[in-house]
Amino acid sequence: MSRHSDEAPMRARVPADIERPDRIAFGMSGRQVVVLAVTGLLLYAVWTAVATVVHPVVFLAGAIPVAAGAFLLAVGRRDGISLDTWVLAALRHRRSPRQLVPADGPVIPAPAWVATTAGPGDRLPLPAPLRLPAKGITGDGLIDLGSDGTTGLVAASTVAFGLRTPGEQNGLVAGFARWLHSLDGPVQIVVRAQRVDLSYLADRFLTAAPGLPHSALEDAAHAHAAFLDDLAARRELLHRQVTVAVRSRRGAHHTTHQAAEAVRALAGCEVPARVLDGPGAAVRLAASLDPTAPPLTPHTPSDGGEQQ
Repeated sequence: MSRHSDEAPMRARVPADIERPDRIAFGMSGRQVVVLAVTGLLLYAVWTAVATVVHPVVFLAGAIPVAAGAFLLAVGRRDGISLDTWVLAALRHRRSPRQLVPADGPVIPAPAWVATTAGPGDRLPLPAPLRLPAKGITGDGLIDLGSDGTTGLVAASTVAFGLRTPGEQNGLVAGFARWLHSLDGPVQIVVRAQRVDLSYLADRFLTAAPGLPHSALEDAAHAHAAFLDDLAARRELLHRQVTVAVRSRRGAHHTTHQAAEAVRALAGCEVPARVLDGPGAAVRLAASLDPTAPPLTPHTPSDGGEQQ
């Protein structure tokens, strides 16, 4: 047994507020200070303009709700984000079109004689053109993001971490940490799970069973089909798909190099990985944009995922 087998697993505490902005004054961030300062300046400007015609008590009664609203926007939070950011996102969502269609230019309006609603004189708004961040996929599998650079996709598997000894776990964690520390650009790791349907495989066994050369093989095929049906009934089988997206603005060559480095670093952690080519990247993107896809069957290309 290795002398490292009795080592305690490597652990590290990650603070929950790692992305919290710096506090610059009175325990508030720069954004909060700007919101309160702008509100205070606006209230002072209004008071300077109306001081000769409005009683101070009346002005104070009107200024208190404004100041309270600004303070709520500055320090309030909802769904884990600041309240002013949440309000701006809500306003953008409210003003954005609800229907988007693929189009190279403006959507051509329908003729005047086409009735789009039941009410007279009331017409539905035209759908807006769909603008995706990706401009296209090269033959090498790089996703063109225009001014944001290019992105390379790496299909990775998983590793049975819990079945390793503490020493082996420490080695895997150290290798993964070395890769993270070597990154000089944005990287995203996406884990997607989709249900797997084994009925297709069970039907294939039942169909091929009568043609087997021995009765024992036919019985084994029937038993295995029954096992697959029972397994599908008792457990929810999942196809797990892990994708590592590496983005760079330094050109396609640098993105390709970063993707290859990710494959090499993950191989050091005993994680099988490969860079997706053009067709593989297109299949991976199409699957990620269709969350309501039907369950996978065993003959569906898995594209680097695994089942559990």
